[in-house]
Amino acid sequence: MASHVLVPVDDSERSTDALEFALNEHPDARITAIHVIDPSDFYAATSVETGGMVDYEQLRQSHETRADGILKDAREQAAEHGIEIETDDVVGSVPGSIVDYAEEEGVDHVVIGSHGRTGASRILLGSVAETVARRSPVPVTIVR
Repeated sequence: MASHVLVPVDDSERSTDALEFALNEHPDARITAIHVIDPSDFYAATSVETGGMVDYEQLRQSHETRADGILKDAREQAAEHGIEIETDDVVGSVPGSIVDYAEEEGVDHVVIGSHGRTGASRILLGSVAETVARRSPVPVTIVR
């Protein structure tokens, strides 16, 4: 039985399902919900069409505010089960940050939602869940 479960969360239904799974399957474990802020999103939010200077500090703050809301929702979801979870946010590439967090924080199981991409989009975009499963030093459960 896992003693520390990591659940990456974003604002998707799949990550909500993954947290629900972790809460139901590991009610006695320490559960940490993590949200990764990908700095490439800062640059993706800008383009040639924006024409002009971009306030990266404002973009960063917007992403942090969004992360706070996502983690608040995760805590509320856990509270509905009578469980208190830990939450954290980190900045970095999504799969790499999840794997690093698992290694550095003594996590012994990762529960992650799959976005269910198929075909060309899966090949072109890759899969965060698949990358985490391949690189993780601990078992990974992918929730569909």
